[in-house]
Amino acid sequence: MQLVRGIHNIRDAHNGCVLTIGNFDGVHLGHQRVVEALVEKAQQSNLIPAVMVFEPQPQELFNPQMAPARLSRLRDKYSLLAELGVKRLICVNFNHKFAAQSAEQFVEDLLVRKLGVKHLIIGDDFRFGKNRLGDFAMLQREGTKYGFDVTDTASFKVHQCRISSTEIRKALQQNDLAEAQVMLGRKYSIRGRVVHGDKQGRNLGFPTANVLLKRCVSPVSGVYVVQTNIAGQSYNGVANIGSRPTVRGIRQQLEVHIFDFKGNLYGKQIEVVLLKKLREEQRFASLTDLTAQIAIDAEQARQFCQQQG
Repeated sequence: MQLVRGIHNIRDAHNGCVLTIGNFDGVHLGHQRVVEALVEKAQQSNLIPAVMVFEPQPQELFNPQMAPARLSRLRDKYSLLAELGVKRLICVNFNHKFAAQSAEQFVEDLLVRKLGVKHLIIGDDFRFGKNRLGDFAMLQREGTKYGFDVTDTASFKVHQCRISSTEIRKALQQNDLAEAQVMLGRKYSIRGRVVHGDKQGRNLGFPTANVLLKRCVSPVSGVYVVQTNIAGQSYNGVANIGSRPTVRGIRQQLEVHIFDFKGNLYGKQIEVVLLKKLREEQRFASLTDLTAQIAIDAEQARQFCQQQG
């Protein structure tokens, strides 16, 4: 899949597409339904199926202190959307200048002139442009004016509840991994590159693969039974997600102790799938107490995995 990073990198060759727009945080079942419709329409029209996302996400620009925890990074979205058949991901730098343009300017300059959109698939709650004055009805009028079609994507529901990134975050915060899985269409996981840590886990007898969480707030925290996917192979393990208060950690990170694995993971991409939450992250009085608890966590995780077969 082609990644177009920034409006300034849009070229004449990118003109003519079927497009959908949104945050696509988590690429959940609702998003998947949008993409399925997008790909189908693009195939019928012999056009490129394209998705437009924003970095940072709008709430992260306007109210960073209150912005919700991200379910997925741009890299995750790229991989998940590519698997669904999207051929072009357009990542717009969302800044105050971009946000200040009128809805009409957004349509005429970006959608029509630069991208040559032939069909737009969008949710009926989509708002855009200065003061969020652009809406679905406005897009329909502009489509008639400039010659592109607009299709409304009905909300996808599970248990009579609209699927949304907000509902998934709520399920994760309530430790309801099963409900989050239903809405995502897959188990919730964290992907990232393994970095060098302070080797504290190794010193305690539980070496860990460390992944920095490149997001303001994580939607999950605590100690989990996990499955770690490495280059097509899966390994069980136990992971801590948080700031490591016992050793005075500051940045949020994921530390995963992988059972029965030997090898160098530094610099490699891994996926850590959350299977069950064991406990909240906590601060211990000493490293001895922490080590004892990690041993308990690891044994509980092994038992859980054995029970699951």
